[in-house]
Amino acid sequence: MRWSSYFIPTLREDPADAEVASHRLLVRAGYIRQLTAGVYSLLPLAQRVRLKIMQIIREEMNRIGGQEYFLPAIHPAELWKESGRWEVMGDNMFRLRDRKGADMGLGMTHEEVFTSIARNAINSYRQLPQIWYQMQTKFRDEARPKSGLLRVREFTMKDAYSFDVDRAGLDKSFKDQYSAYCAIFDRCGLKYTPVQASSGAMGGSESTEFMVRTDAGEDHIAVCEKCGYAANVEKATSRLPDPGDEDGPAAPETFPTPGVRTIEDLINFPGGAPADRQIKTLVYILDDKVALVLMRGDHELNETKLIDSTGSLNVRPAHADEIREALGASAGSLGAVGVSSSAGGKVSLIIADDTLKGRRNMTTGANRDDHHLRGVSIERDIRVDKWASLRTVKSGEGCPSCDGALDVFKAVEVGHIFKLGTKYSDSMGARVLTAEGAEVPIVMGSYGIGVERLMAAVVEFSNDEAGIIWPVSVAPFHVIITVTNVKDEALSTAGEKLYEELTAAGVEALLDDRDERAGVKFNDADLIGVPFRITVGKKLKEGKVELLNRATRKSEDVEIAKVLDSLRVILVRQ
Repeated sequence: MRWSSYFIPTLREDPADAEVASHRLLVRAGYIRQLTAGVYSLLPLAQRVRLKIMQIIREEMNRIGGQEYFLPAIHPAELWKESGRWEVMGDNMFRLRDRKGADMGLGMTHEEVFTSIARNAINSYRQLPQIWYQMQTKFRDEARPKSGLLRVREFTMKDAYSFDVDRAGLDKSFKDQYSAYCAIFDRCGLKYTPVQASSGAMGGSESTEFMVRTDAGEDHIAVCEKCGYAANVEKATSRLPDPGDEDGPAAPETFPTPGVRTIEDLINFPGGAPADRQIKTLVYILDDKVALVLMRGDHELNETKLIDSTGSLNVRPAHADEIREALGASAGSLGAVGVSSSAGGKVSLIIADDTLKGRRNMTTGANRDDHHLRGVSIERDIRVDKWASLRTVKSGEGCPSCDGALDVFKAVEVGHIFKLGTKYSDSMGARVLTAEGAEVPIVMGSYGIGVERLMAAVVEFSNDEAGIIWPVSVAPFHVIITVTNVKDEALSTAGEKLYEELTAAGVEALLDDRDERAGVKFNDADLIGVPFRITVGKKLKEGKVELLNRATRKSEDVEIAKVLDSLRVILVRQ
């Protein structure tokens, strides 16, 4: 390709709304343009990168026996109602009606569609296992699309599904997908961390996310460098020191706390308590029922853990009037002492974080405005219905698997695999006969990669002040040939000849033949991130050109007749 005729609309200034590196650089380098909030056009350079990523994914999926499909993006509501997800997805799903009044949805994922195919065509264990995948446009009506391609409303996803006759088969399929994902991300030049994660609205178990560390990430993951433990904070646990509680009084004691509304207020109140000796009582509405969530005062609730531990579909903090109706007091004076979830009560569930087990001599609200209770022993004074890991772990806390410490940092998810089990085959009637003649539900797994998000993650992982640094495997071009002065006939002719030679040899070359200053061309070459730059300039008089490695900034003078051989050696190493 010749730059003069290729569409690469680079910008000199950062876009005003870009907050993360990938958004800023992909816009500046002429890869993407926003059409509306969360919807982006991929320009020619981005499409070249996208197609290379998709080819890597395709090769690794095929390597483990995957069969590629292409399914509709528009789905009938009935299919999603069968699985129970039509209601679960709520406002995240784009919904419409056709001219006959039938409810339809734009596909967020394709579990239902693939399951419907399987139930109508697979009836025997002899037809299993199957691995089906596709690369198709997905739609999610994100409430707050942002960060360029990292959180969007329309995107390309590789979604794959495994179908097995039993759990042992699913275990193998899951392991194969895990290996394929590692190969994909290795080939894309990423440093990534597989972590334990929540399956969320997709359902299932044994969920693994593949995360790339970046400040642009909206997820936080906890990692132990000593033993390799890694988990999304939605699943992570940690080891805490023994609190060393004293016995305290024989029964809770009420004391006035005028003006105390927060954990911090109670810490500073005379006769109050430090945060780790307080019981924080949160009131939540779980599927239209009131629940009390008990946390240590210095711990933060992770709502995903609450959802996963209760199986609730609709979860939100209670409103002020709902709190007062249930407990008779306002936030800041709430507690679970004397509250029961027995039939007829206003509270349906009392759930407590595991770190409160066995705690004694604690302080909590008295369910009476401006009053608290001291000397509370959890198991003596509170009727806990359910214990669960509910808190968000913090950096420096002990690793749950060894004597090391956790590091918690931001990361972006580039892939997610999980075991669906029989969630969809049960609800949608996808069943097969075993070798013994028993009818059983098909056991499924689900495996996803966001293609454009993966592209953005590569940029987040590999960039500098000058621009993007693509790995050869996904770069739009292998090399850019920069002719410093196209008005110099000798330089221009040499550049054209070198471009034709490389192109004929299968090297993907971009010839910068624009009538621009050399400095402008160098800056643009750095910005778009092509891995290697050949400069055809003043050294041509010596029969040489400069070969620059974009990532290392190291350059060498190469005889023009040996450029192809030198590039071949370098590209093979990549």
